[in-house]
Amino acid sequence: MPSVSVVVPLFNESGNLGILYESLKDIMEKSGVADCELIFVDDGSSDNTFEIIRTLHLADRRVSGISLSRNFGHQVALFAGIESARGDLVITMDGDMQHPPEVIPRLIEMHKQGYDIVNTKRTYPPGTGIFKKSSSRMFYGLLNFLSDVRIEPSSGDFRLMNRKAADAFLRFPERARFTRGLVSWMGFRQAMVGYVANPRHSGKSGYSLKKMIGLGLDGITSFTSKPLRISLLFGTVIFLMGILYAAWAVYQHFTGQTVPGWTSILVSVLIIGGIQLLSLGLIGLYLARVFNESKKRPVYLIGEAIPQQP
Repeated sequence: MPSVSVVVPLFNESGNLGILYESLKDIMEKSGVADCELIFVDDGSSDNTFEIIRTLHLADRRVSGISLSRNFGHQVALFAGIESARGDLVITMDGDMQHPPEVIPRLIEMHKQGYDIVNTKRTYPPGTGIFKKSSSRMFYGLLNFLSDVRIEPSSGDFRLMNRKAADAFLRFPERARFTRGLVSWMGFRQAMVGYVANPRHSGKSGYSLKKMIGLGLDGITSFTSKPLRISLLFGTVIFLMGILYAAWAVYQHFTGQTVPGWTSILVSVLIIGGIQLLSLGLIGLYLARVFNESKKRPVYLIGEAIPQQP
């Protein structure tokens, strides 16, 4: 059995950490994983999440903790944990118990069949709201329409990577990270395992609508320039329509059929102005990404680590 590192990013998950640890410990023992480490990454929590990690480490040396200097975001916390992982297999999952630890043996079993990366696909339990399901379908539909890489709908960051894939993943220097897109882009032999998502054990999700939109924009701007090409297409179409409209207006003028009116002018100005602003906004997103990457700042900073790192 290869050594296993389980990486769990946490943000205000003090109510879930204890039961998650017990579940992971039981699963590792039942799976026969003798050499394992549980890496909990505290992404700038305001509760006592890191104190619980410290207590768990004192009771079980397989537990290690990283406290980031501030809230860098879920994707960066994942990267920090993977960078710290030393196992032959690296498993990433969320800390709210919606990613069932019971799925881990299936991930390991798929790896034994020769897969470098084993992803998971979420199935919503009965009673899940229509808004959540429909918004998820719209998110992945738009993302796959605009992106140059295929992202499996209802996938997430619950996956297994072998050492080769994990080391390849760490070579990406991006600050604005979209992990599931990077993993899809990497290639290697990949498999998919389905699971039914558990309800959140306690607390509230740290992924607000604003953060979801930000994650989607990171995914789109990371893997495609298609929005810029679409804005160019819109601009070209409007330009051609403007030429036709100008020719018609000149014809009307010379035939004496010119009728004063403000509606056509107003509509034209609004449409052209709206497309210009939209195009400038898209260009601004890409420029902002280039600007942030060009500063070469660290992806994250560690405030404290357990055990202390040299």
